[in-house]
Amino acid sequence: MITLKNISLRRGAKLLLDAASVTLNPGEKVGLVGRNGAGKSSLFALLNGNLHEDGGEFYIPTQWRMGQVAQDMPETAQSATDFVVEGDTQLNAARIEVAAAEATDDYDRMAHAYMALHDAGEHDAPARAQALILGLGFKSSELDKPVNSFSGGWRMRLQLARALMCPSDLLLLDEPTNHLDLDALVWLEAWLKKYEGTMVVISHDREFLDAVTNVTLHIDAGKLVRYGGNYSKFEDMRAEQMELQQNAFAKQQDKIAHLQKFIARFKAKASKAKQAQSRVKALDRMEKIAPLLSEADFTFEFSEPANLPNPMLSMTGVSFGYPAPEGAPTDTPPTVIVRNVSKSVLAGQRIGILGANGQGKSTLVKTVARDLLPLGGEVTEGKGLNIGYFAQQELDVLRPADNPLEHMITLARNLQAAGKINGQNTREQDLRSFLGNFNFSGDMVKQAVGSMSGGEKARLVLCMLVWQRPNLLLMDEPTNHLDLATREALSMALNEFEGTVMLVSHDRALLRAVCDEFWMVSRGGVEPFDGDLDDYQRYLLEEARRQRELAKEEAKAEAAKNASLKKAPLAPAQASGKASAEQVKQWKKSLQTVEASMASLQAEGTALENTLADNPHPTVLADAGRRLKIVNQELKTLEDQWLELSGKLEA
Repeated sequence: MITLKNISLRRGAKLLLDAASVTLNPGEKVGLVGRNGAGKSSLFALLNGNLHEDGGEFYIPTQWRMGQVAQDMPETAQSATDFVVEGDTQLNAARIEVAAAEATDDYDRMAHAYMALHDAGEHDAPARAQALILGLGFKSSELDKPVNSFSGGWRMRLQLARALMCPSDLLLLDEPTNHLDLDALVWLEAWLKKYEGTMVVISHDREFLDAVTNVTLHIDAGKLVRYGGNYSKFEDMRAEQMELQQNAFAKQQDKIAHLQKFIARFKAKASKAKQAQSRVKALDRMEKIAPLLSEADFTFEFSEPANLPNPMLSMTGVSFGYPAPEGAPTDTPPTVIVRNVSKSVLAGQRIGILGANGQGKSTLVKTVARDLLPLGGEVTEGKGLNIGYFAQQELDVLRPADNPLEHMITLARNLQAAGKINGQNTREQDLRSFLGNFNFSGDMVKQAVGSMSGGEKARLVLCMLVWQRPNLLLMDEPTNHLDLATREALSMALNEFEGTVMLVSHDRALLRAVCDEFWMVSRGGVEPFDGDLDDYQRYLLEEARRQRELAKEEAKAEAAKNASLKKAPLAPAQASGKASAEQVKQWKKSLQTVEASMASLQAEGTALENTLADNPHPTVLADAGRRLKIVNQELKTLEDQWLELSGKLEA
């Protein structure tokens, strides 16, 4: 188990943990929660050895293997599969030991090395890695692509797959859902539910925490408070605890006031001096209950839109996608992702946009937001349509050197120049006051955006969005950098908003709270989704299973195709595309020979694996390990021959 006893932990001059104690038992799934800056990441650094306690006792079993997601962006030309396989540290160590043992004549060492390699799962490592990669949303065609050919978000998914590939007794996950779509998130939940080790996870996704945790550890005022149950249970218990504490504080204040009144009234009277003195002592002995200081709440609201056109917009036969790249030949066609969409968006609708990764959700939203032009059909906008767009990459377009006030001044000037100001006052003091509504006050309005946290940047983007008084909100993954309190504030604000909302999000709590209908973007089209989010999660799991089966079939077909392309040049009798009867007969005979050899080798391989499992004499072990390696290599060669002959016969 993990034990922290009277732990003190500092980051610089700030005391994050003060005499904090907690015990985490083997196999527990722990959600680590607390306000921003409370010390969640610092506690992770203590658990993984990057930080040391400043006081107290910290114990973690020395034999425990640890898995965690590396935060650096990988730069390597390795294939995605090889990169993730390398995450299996036990397998890597076994491979190195086999290579070292084979360079010696130490049969005992070789025997143990081969056994360790077999136990580490060498035979199915690529398959295990590819299952993780596909589960996290990659396509089968991307399994062999170089890691450095992927964007940053996809590389972080590979880092997550690499962490899951590592055999571990303790798994540390810091915001693992940030770069995931809903389909990958559902898959990750299913994987973590089956994880047998101890897990500690930091997340701002309440439904994810509810699904994968059974203990909640709250960092509160420098202490570690343990609650049995998931995040929702923690919220209920904490609310009860807060109410009890507030009631106890109020009662104690009444008692203190009564004692002080008695002391003040009678301390000068000789006849009452003894009683007054006893009350002074009682007051001194009283253990003071702290007043309830709830975590800083953050709320905001959208102003009433200046007008509400109905419909907001209508689409007739619209195709969505991307134009041909610049510099491409003039006849290069555009990339169409979603086609022939005919729909209307009405005033007051709350539309959740669902769909597996890569189906075109963001492309649809970008086109409605005018960031992309439709590739076909017609989009008709209602008179007075004012779009507020929160894009996935919105934080990237903030100017790092500018402060929040400069961002607001520039926004006001640009909208004023375009004639789009809806009566807002653009004086600097008014802009300062508006920023204050989003917790940008005092010196923060002059702080460079580049030095802010992701959550602070997201709040600034929300502030700029609200200031524009939109009547149609397009929100593409708005919660990626928001903490739980800000997510709750966003949910409340969207529910109060009088305009129309189109929302793409992997935050199911937000989707449930805000949306009353769903559109499914799937297989090149957009259709209403008849069901709730639970139905959609079941659909995603079924779709993932279908895609895995499809990927296997495609891989087999590709292998057969490649084998047929490697066949010898056609003889004259085959020039017309037909093989002679004699050649077909010969191929069939060769195929039977190959199949017989494969069966024999497979039987020998099974026998050798049984020998290794029986732990015989080291010399026998070494010989069996070497022979098994040769058998596997010969089997691979025969499988290639089988595919080639099968391809010829099919052709």
